Amino acid sequence: MWFLYALTLLAGIANAVQPGPNATLAKTLGQPFAAGLVVVTVSGTTLLTLGLLSGRLHLPSLEEAARVPWWAWCGGLLGALLVLSQLFVARQIGAAPFLGLLVTAGVITSIVLDHFGWVGFKEHPAGLGRIAGGVLMVLGVSLVALF
Repeated sequence: MWFLYALTLLAGIANAVQPGPNATLAKTLGQPFAAGLVVVTVSGTTLLTLGLLSGRLHLPSLEEAARVPWWAWCGGLLGALLVLSQLFVARQIGAAPFLGLLVTAGVITSIVLDHFGWVGFKEHPAGLGRIAGGVLMVLGVSLVALF
């Protein structure tokens, strides 16, 4: 279980660092959409390579693909939105406000998703502690963004 937490921490660090290189790529190339294509191509190549090396890459059958809920196919669209925000917004507002807003919006949304058990998550009630934590995050990101 510790490995899962370590991987999540590394992903959090990557989430903070990634907008800088992505925005620099967009600025240097002068074409944010081309930079976005580079980002997703490198991501796809990395996933393909790791999947093949680990022996865990198996393409689904048509029957398996047909059983997937419609909304589960939207992850790529949401990922593109994230990359585009990095390319167009992160350098403009700064790393701390960008990531603070990103994480806070994610936590608030996650509280709602957990509470109602939407998009594949198990239900976890939004109790007073979770709601207070969300409010504190909004206050904290407000301080980071304003000062």
